[in-house]
Amino acid sequence: MKLAILGFGTVGGGTADMLVKNAELLAARAGEPIEIKYIVDIREFPDSPFADKIIKDFSVVESDKEISLVIEVIGGAKIAYDFTRRALLAGKSVVTSNKELVATHGAELLAIAKEKGCFYLFEAAVGGGIPVLSPLTNELGHNEISEISGILNGTTNYILTRMFSSGASFEAALAEAQAKGYAESDPTADVEGHDAARKIAILGALASGKLFSADHILTEGIRGIRAEDVAAAAKIGYSIKLLGRYLATRSGDLFLLVAPFMIPAESPLSGISDVYNGVLVRGNFVDDVMFYGRGAGAAPTASAVVADVDKIARGVAQRPLFANAESDALTDISFFSARRYVVVEGVDANAAQIIFGETEPLSSEENAFLTVEMSEDSYLTRVKRLEACGGSVVSHIRLYR
Repeated sequence: MKLAILGFGTVGGGTADMLVKNAELLAARAGEPIEIKYIVDIREFPDSPFADKIIKDFSVVESDKEISLVIEVIGGAKIAYDFTRRALLAGKSVVTSNKELVATHGAELLAIAKEKGCFYLFEAAVGGGIPVLSPLTNELGHNEISEISGILNGTTNYILTRMFSSGASFEAALAEAQAKGYAESDPTADVEGHDAARKIAILGALASGKLFSADHILTEGIRGIRAEDVAAAAKIGYSIKLLGRYLATRSGDLFLLVAPFMIPAESPLSGISDVYNGVLVRGNFVDDVMFYGRGAGAAPTASAVVADVDKIARGVAQRPLFANAESDALTDISFFSARRYVVVEGVDANAAQIIFGETEPLSSEENAFLTVEMSEDSYLTRVKRLEACGGSVVSHIRLYR
């Protein structure tokens, strides 16, 4: 079996290393050797042990009938989309770690793969080395999935962990994450929740059969989390995590959102720290299943990429299927309900209680409290009343469950 790797960055290099180091194991499982024939990249790698395999022209891969599988680890949704589409149309299976491409064009690419009798697999696109997509599709596919809640971004989880462990501000924790290489110089996609939105879109598509654009998912990041909020959460035995959530209710509502949540200590999501990811899946018969592990990095992501290669090589791969869905198939997020942690200023505690209803005070230093469960619409209506009285919201975080 001969394959090509598109992109020779962190994940591409890690994948090539694993294919070589575990070659005997993979060959024994597949019944034949798995060989890297080409690595496509516009850069030169003269000192690499793979230097003799590096080419710059994807059309060589596209036209080579010996190549039955392509590993796409370029990233982005432009060049990667073009190359992936062309590979599938040529009847070559494609394995990818590209969450942006899957979340944007996954339904189209899966349809092409089915038509051409090949595979488009993307285990590495969510959760790094954590095997979650394949179990969700296969081992849990016979359950009705009512909830998927996940810590899907290691950068934000590291930042929040440091805020809890050291009392650091968001800015200080972000700077530390950047210094350690966990956060990019431009961390927008991580800290604003866009990365997590793409991943929950993919998880939701596998659970529901409907791929919703990440643009239609309520997405809030962690820039507004303060050290005071962390202290308030710790005081009542909660942690704060950025969660991607898919919720399908018995009444037929379907919600997708990404936002910080206060999580009680008894939840298995609460204790996940540093750069680790965790995904909780709830099925109507299996109940809760938890997936946990490293959510990023060359080696864990390469492991997930090669897992898909291994399935295709052994002839046991199954096609995940979902179709694009219109945004109105999602329940309006204004109906989503939760208890809330709220900090207000400009009014006293009595006025806040009149506006927000029954509250549980949390701090003598700030006008901070927990509300009863209320919908997004009800919360925003109360915020308008607050503002009409000269007050404002300093902080707002939903409570998990």
